[in-house]
Amino acid sequence: MAIEVKVPMLPESITDATVSTWHKKAGDRVARDENIVDLETDKVMLEVPSPTDGIIKEIIKPSGSTVQAQEVIAVIDAVSADQKAPAAKVEAAPAKTEKAAPAMGPAVRRVVAENDIDVSQVTGTGKGGRITKENAMAAMGGNAAVATALPQGSRPEKRVPMTRIRARIAERLLEVTQGTAMLTTFNEINMAPVMELRNRYREKFEKKYKVRLGFMSFFVRACVEALKRSPVVNSSIDGNDIVYHGYYDVGVAVSTDRGLVVPVLRDADQMSMAEIEAKIAEAAEKARTGKLTMEEMQGGTFTITNGGVFGSLMATPIINAPQCAILGMHKIQERPVVENGQIVIRPMMYVALSYDHRLIDGKESVTFLVTIKELLEDPARLLLEI
Repeated sequence: MAIEVKVPMLPESITDATVSTWHKKAGDRVARDENIVDLETDKVMLEVPSPTDGIIKEIIKPSGSTVQAQEVIAVIDAVSADQKAPAAKVEAAPAKTEKAAPAMGPAVRRVVAENDIDVSQVTGTGKGGRITKENAMAAMGGNAAVATALPQGSRPEKRVPMTRIRARIAERLLEVTQGTAMLTTFNEINMAPVMELRNRYREKFEKKYKVRLGFMSFFVRACVEALKRSPVVNSSIDGNDIVYHGYYDVGVAVSTDRGLVVPVLRDADQMSMAEIEAKIAEAAEKARTGKLTMEEMQGGTFTITNGGVFGSLMATPIINAPQCAILGMHKIQERPVVENGQIVIRPMMYVALSYDHRLIDGKESVTFLVTIKELLEDPARLLLEI
């Protein structure tokens, strides 16, 4: 019996998707719920599972096709239980078994497909032998045969279409720079107190809560307190109205090989440090494997981005519209500073607040950053909320 494979219902506000990568071809056997194709939207990557056990009869929409919800993209010949029994006997015979395909996320599969990487020659170093982006890139870089085959003095180029997510990111960033009066103010934070507190309790924290204690939870807590003191930074513009949000949904930017995504910590003011760290770790893993949903990325009132993990010393983050402000963290670097008339060495971090000057004045932006600085340089105030 022929079974149609249809595009699932797309998230709200998304009208269509692009067929990214087929993991099976016509004639291949598939198992029920096995992922057979990845669909890319301008915000998330979707996996389409097989609705039945069977054999792919026809692929109607090849990679690169634009499809809409409930559109038929393939047809599968369903295999009944009676039909599967003989196959089992054949498989039981002493024949050469086919090696199972190594596990990898949708984004990595895209890299593999676009660069024609033989995954059977790649050793995955991720959890459970999962192939990571780094493994795929290393396999590309190790192709010496291709490198030496290039004519001397050649200037090779490779043209690939921009992914839908990258195109959407470009569109949104351009809208922000053209549609807001964006300005950035800077400050610096002595991270020694936070680092000392973290080092002192990290082992006990991780043992009790089974999650790593990072710096981000300190910044989330500090930002929530600063937002409470400066409500306009937690607001947005809607036409001629200012919308003051009475809740604190903090977005934390996560870099993936398909671009930057921003999962949101709902009601961050009600979360403990452990809950914040656990939620960030979960969201980051989902982002890197293409599992984030639209609901997990919508509705933030303020965003934090950390360029310091890549070595950035100072940068100007771009507002995540329709929010009116974003905090940029940077690399912690030992620098000479003056304390009580003496030059001392301290682990310092530059922080940047980009804000929409149509709504936030310079005084308010500076006050907001100073609040974060004071809280992190005396982290006990975070616990006492003073």
